[in-house]
Amino acid sequence: MSDRIAWAFTGAGDYLPESIAVLRRLVQEQGFRADVFASKAGLQILKWYKLLPEVKTIASEFLEEHDANTPFIAGALQKGTYRFLAVIPATANTVAKIAHGIADTLVTNAVAQAAKADVPIYIYPVDQKPGALTTLLPSGQKLTLKTRPVDLDNVEKLRAMPGITVLSHPDQLIELVKAHLH
Repeated sequence: MSDRIAWAFTGAGDYLPESIAVLRRLVQEQGFRADVFASKAGLQILKWYKLLPEVKTIASEFLEEHDANTPFIAGALQKGTYRFLAVIPATANTVAKIAHGIADTLVTNAVAQAAKADVPIYIYPVDQKPGALTTLLPSGQKLTLKTRPVDLDNVEKLRAMPGITVLSHPDQLIELVKAHLH
């Protein structure tokens, strides 16, 4: 079985440092080789939070989106190159597209292709709890946002999709991976 994992970053900033910490633990503690790719918004948010250099030190390979199929992640996913695909954290936009079968970005196309090839998919949607969410901006300033009902509906659609596991927190992935390895 492959020791490689695919990890996608979208434009979500909430739980971004925690997500990178999980990625680092999977590489250091579980011995995975992580091929990391970012949507255009994912690259922007990693730069904004000044976390791109850290991610590049963790990744075996770091790929940036040019279009929905470039770089060509889909082929590697279809061939079983990766143990799983993680989209952590995921924006409401990415979740909505996946929930409605839209595959027009590198990340949403990767999810579609992974699902077709029965590659397990783990997604942490940042907008999955009703009410207000307070997050930290790169400056350290707090920002409070309300989750929209449509975002909650889309997360529920994700939960019902075969092959997709919706995480309640990025850390949950560590325990799921350990359980599946043993």
